[in-house]
Amino acid sequence: MSDDSGHEHARVADEARQRARESEVRARAEAERTAALTQTGEMTGEGLRQRGVIYGGLIAIAVVMVQGFLEAGSLDVSARVSTIAFAVAIPLLAALVMINQQEAFRGRRTTSVSVTLAQAIAQLAAFVGIVAGFWDITWVAGVTFLVAGIVAVGVHSAGFWRVESPRPPATTE
Repeated sequence: MSDDSGHEHARVADEARQRARESEVRARAEAERTAALTQTGEMTGEGLRQRGVIYGGLIAIAVVMVQGFLEAGSLDVSARVSTIAFAVAIPLLAALVMINQQEAFRGRRTTSVSVTLAQAIAQLAAFVGIVAGFWDITWVAGVTFLVAGIVAVGVHSAGFWRVESPRPPATTE
């Protein structure tokens, strides 16, 4: 075996060891991330069930509200906004229901940015559709739902933070 061939084999072996170390580091980081998600409750069945209820509930609301617009001869601006918003929300919410089922089956959340974006767009479109639908009935109902929705998000955020934030174990004395 020539000296050059020996150096080449050593170089290839070093590169392989380096790639193996990098893979190990990535695998450990992913394992730690998964363990952290499990500890914070993000991968628990409860989180998956909550998202499923949210998505399914928004689909049901959208279908019920759109039915009233289907029979109308012509739609005013608020009814058109509601219908278009629901046309965006319903397919995205249906896709999110399916992704949620896959996450439950696999026991892990997706890390896709497009799924996160779809969640935001679907929920915002559903909210706009509901507000515009109530607005079509009377503007007072639209404003009331808008304000109540914003307050509800704050209440949920505060409650979620209090329940899910890490706390020292309770002591019994």
